[in-house]
Amino acid sequence: MSGKLYVVGTPIGNMSDFSPRAVHTLEAVDFIAAEDTRVTLKLLNHFGIKKDMVSYFEHNKRQRGEIITDRILKGENCAIVTDAGMPAISDPGEDLVRLCHENGIEVEAVPGPTAFATALALSGMDCGRFTFEGFLSVSKKSRREHLEEIADEKRTMVFYEAPHKLINTLNDLYEYLGDREVALVREITKIHEETVNTTLSQAVNMYDEANKPRGEYVLVVAGKKEEKQDITLEEAVEQAKKLVDGGMSVNTAAKEIASLTPFKKSDIYKGLL
Repeated sequence: MSGKLYVVGTPIGNMSDFSPRAVHTLEAVDFIAAEDTRVTLKLLNHFGIKKDMVSYFEHNKRQRGEIITDRILKGENCAIVTDAGMPAISDPGEDLVRLCHENGIEVEAVPGPTAFATALALSGMDCGRFTFEGFLSVSKKSRREHLEEIADEKRTMVFYEAPHKLINTLNDLYEYLGDREVALVREITKIHEETVNTTLSQAVNMYDEANKPRGEYVLVVAGKKEEKQDITLEEAVEQAKKLVDGGMSVNTAAKEIASLTPFKKSDIYKGLL
């Protein structure tokens, strides 16, 4: 008789958020599949749990997935955990869950904290309908295609971002989506938890060398609103052209007029060229 895979949510910052059921599950399984065994060891030590661990992450998931499912099929129970939050959410754990389903292995969830849902609750923005966009690709082509695809998205959008990539991401969101409301939620459940409600046009100027982004971020971005256009794109381009004629750079002029009109900076920029 085969064992079972338990998908166990782990704290996203505060150890007290780890549920009694989650502790019991990790104590009871035969082994744990962990994104980073060093991170998971700290969690296990905090709760006094000693357990065999197998590393399972993006670059070894194919080989390790087969090893893990083979052990489960032979009768062992396994818990999969990520460094923080629910496994399989913007995480290679989704491949292991799929592999288990394909092999007829029972999968059970032990829910825990999830950063995107918590950020939505903290944002104060429209959460009736939303779309989770995860991390933007570092590949320029994939990144551009992703941003172009969501440019007209009317639902609230949620992104994850690391601090060293935040400034570029804010600039790209502003360029492709135009000026939108945004909530910058960082360090959720940790000592320096913070929610900043602002706009993309203001957010791109919030950080510099003296004020670098710190901590893991969740960006909650407003969907596109239907606006009554009392100005055409051609007229917006003409306004930007006047700024350029006055000595302003094409990029800055496009950004300036985009903040004052319903049009995206990229469209005004193209018109200027």
